Amino acid sequence: MNDQAKDAGRQPIVRAAARGAIASMAMSGLRQLTTSLGLVAQTPPEAVIKKTAPEAFHRVPVERRPAVVEAVHWLYGAGGGAFFGMLPQAVRTRPWAGPLYGVLFWAGFEMAIAPVLGLPRKPETGVERLALLADHILYGAVVAASPWPHRDR
Repeated sequence: MNDQAKDAGRQPIVRAAARGAIASMAMSGLRQLTTSLGLVAQTPPEAVIKKTAPEAFHRVPVERRPAVVEAVHWLYGAGGGAFFGMLPQAVRTRPWAGPLYGVLFWAGFEMAIAPVLGLPRKPETGVERLALLADHILYGAVVAASPWPHRDR
């Protein structure tokens, strides 16, 4: 395979990773709203960082901690987007693929990553669960959206 063919094969992954970072930014906006309204107590990215890297997190000045949480969230979102870009084109281009991917991404975190990290899972309210579901549907919709004419084919 020549270099041009390799680059063409990586383009959907790179573009989806960029959309994953952008999708995480969109989620952050929605989470700002839901936490400000008291619908979500603590965001999952904040809980993960506090649990997995408490010493490093506490060395960060208090006023800079939200920025660290956001940067980590965007990187995680970019990784999730890259994974979406690796899915077969026939799956990625379906209208339901993005929202379903967002829901599955959230379910994977809840059922696999959170327990492995030992994150305490306090009983969430139904409203909090719906808010987290909504922001992951948003994430998936943004990850699957392709503003470029070639649509990552």
